[in-house]
Amino acid sequence: MSGEILLWVAVALGATAIVWKGSGLLDDSSTKLSAYYRLPPVVHGAIVVAIGSSFPELSTTVISSLIHGEFQLGVAAIVGSAIFNILVIPALCGLASKGRLETNRELIFKEAQFYMVSVAVLLVTFSFAVIYNPVSGTGDTIEGDLTRALALIPVGFYVLYVVVQFMETRDHPAPEAEDDIRPGREWLLFLASLAIIVIGVEGLVRSAINLGEILDTPSFLWGFTMVAAGTSVPDAFVSVRAARRDEGVTAIANVLGSNIFDLLIAIPMGVLVAGATAISFSIAAPMMGLLTVATAALFVMMRTSMALTRIESWILLGVYAVMVIWVGLESTGVTHLLRGLLQEGGQAAG
Repeated sequence: MSGEILLWVAVALGATAIVWKGSGLLDDSSTKLSAYYRLPPVVHGAIVVAIGSSFPELSTTVISSLIHGEFQLGVAAIVGSAIFNILVIPALCGLASKGRLETNRELIFKEAQFYMVSVAVLLVTFSFAVIYNPVSGTGDTIEGDLTRALALIPVGFYVLYVVVQFMETRDHPAPEAEDDIRPGREWLLFLASLAIIVIGVEGLVRSAINLGEILDTPSFLWGFTMVAAGTSVPDAFVSVRAARRDEGVTAIANVLGSNIFDLLIAIPMGVLVAGATAISFSIAAPMMGLLTVATAALFVMMRTSMALTRIESWILLGVYAVMVIWVGLESTGVTHLLRGLLQEGGQAAG
């Protein structure tokens, strides 16, 4: 057993190196493309980089639903990734920046608030599934069918988000485009970086799944922690690189934009591809509750002085640690505050 553990740990380390390389290419190519097309920093971080670095999460939910029939695992991974993004990545950026990570009012009062709306839209969509398409759950769990029609609700809100962002490019007094950039070459590098990231993240996901089986732990817990962190590696690398260049707005906008994409596109895409899928509201509701708490924590930290200080960064890391420990205790049956989560975790472990 120890040999298998070492093997999959080695796979995870190698996959991390691959993701690092792909993320570097993604950061370089997307930065040059944004300069060529004269995109504002917020749009660059929230749309261009965010969608590219969220490609692993999109792949996770589609593969989980279409191939393995594990939509719950995909949701756990994406919500866990969103919590990781909103707490850990800004904290790492704050610690990597020079002094403190600067933000601005546009980022806080437009991007952050639209992200909060995204959390509410997804929770309402799950609620509609339970109210209008109820199915018999297991024990005390509450379940409903999430249909393709309901999945279009969050997708529609993401379209609205993209429209609002590109309206910013019309009003933004951007500098002249750089003439020495070759867009065709940069687009090829951008697409190649996505392929490299997917290969690396696939290695991380497979190592997490196999380690979970070897150690006989619930798949839900690994989805919320290991798989979530693995798929968030590109976001972390890209944002930390931006923070080191003192581009705080781009770093945080990437995080918020990635989460908006994950919640409004990545989760519904699994349903749109695989068809109607049962969703356990007993798991979805507390997970979205944790995400709401994480979002509120980041919003408060950024708003205090329009910047994220080192102390505030450590506080965000502490909040994330508490959340992971609590979910771990629930999934393994040590605590029993959430019956739905406990039952699902027990089923996965069995």
